Amino acid sequence: MSRQYIDCREYPSTMNCSVALCADSESELLDAAVQHAVAVHGHTDTPELRQQLASMFKAGTPPVELAKTPA
Repeated sequence: MSRQYIDCREYPSTMNCSVALCADSESELLDAAVQHAVAVHGHTDTPELRQQLASMFKAGTPPVELAKTPA
């Protein structure tokens, strides 16, 4: 079992969300990510949302700061 994360900072939004979530299991991370997407970003909990979020998971833990891309 390896730690996984999803980081809102990697996905542009009008609210500039800075939340990053991580967990030791994919199911735990998915539940937390769905709750966040619904409560904060106004999404609806659907199988499509769950599939999209799960596809965004990365191995490890979120970095303290995001790498800056050259302009």
